[in-house]
Amino acid sequence: MTEPKEPAAFVALLDSYERYLVAEKNLSPYTLRNYRTDLLDFARYFVEHENIGPLGADRQSFRSYLAAARDSGVVTASLTRKVSTVRNFFRFLVREGRLETNPLAGVSAPKRERRLPTILTKEHLTALIASADEDTTQGIRNRAILELMYAGGVRLSEVVGVDLRNLDLSERTLLVCGKGNKERMVLFGAPAEHALRWYLKEARPRLVADDTPALFLNRAGQRLSGRSVQQIVRRHALCAGLDERVYPHLLRHSFATHLLDGGAELRVVQDLLGHASASTTQIYTHVTEEQSRRVYTQAFYNQVRLNARKHDDSDEKQR
Repeated sequence: MTEPKEPAAFVALLDSYERYLVAEKNLSPYTLRNYRTDLLDFARYFVEHENIGPLGADRQSFRSYLAAARDSGVVTASLTRKVSTVRNFFRFLVREGRLETNPLAGVSAPKRERRLPTILTKEHLTALIASADEDTTQGIRNRAILELMYAGGVRLSEVVGVDLRNLDLSERTLLVCGKGNKERMVLFGAPAEHALRWYLKEARPRLVADDTPALFLNRAGQRLSGRSVQQIVRRHALCAGLDERVYPHLLRHSFATHLLDGGAELRVVQDLLGHASASTTQIYTHVTEEQSRRVYTQAFYNQVRLNARKHDDSDEKQR
């Protein structure tokens, strides 16, 4: 993508901002490329449509820019990212003395639509876990992973990051490091305990190659990667006849929803998931409500069809 010729001074500032991000934030090249694309898009709009330099933006003209982006088909998530990118850039300019004040201070991002998470039924989860063949080393390991991910509601990063010393089978607990490096204690039940004991007895000794502290190991005896766990979940989902779009976090969604369905208090589920805010956990109550509505609606229409069939049978007999 060619950079606009008109705001040459803006491009120079952008180069300076990018050097700052590399030095202070250690951002990846992919993230830097996205930031640059967003900022150049912002600059082009103001040069071509507002006939002013991008640093002349104010709240009203910036909202016009967002409206134009939305009309062109930019989704809410991308608009939110653009708002954040431009605001942070202007904060940098104020901090560097290039601007006296931030003209976009207080501009809020459009609210993202919150989609209800998909979940697996208990029958689907049983089939998924049972598809891991306990007659092979990898099968024993995979079953332990699947049991633990569902039983404890653990994240993908937590599964691959956990060490052997963090596991206490006698207490059925696992210490994991979650988002923001916050530790929490995960609880699990008898099926996960059995699967983990079997893994530690039969599979891990065959896999381990050195003193690696990791709980779950790959064929080379090293810590299992997140990508490998994703493939494990997808492969066993297909073996169980489920959709190929089954992914690790789906087990966590299912764990939370099934707990609430079973009568668990919201605060308890929040603690088990390691959510900082109850509002994050609250979404799972909407999932259970949606499921209840679907079950009720289906039962209602089934009854309507049954009554209609009985009515037709009665008319037939009278003839």
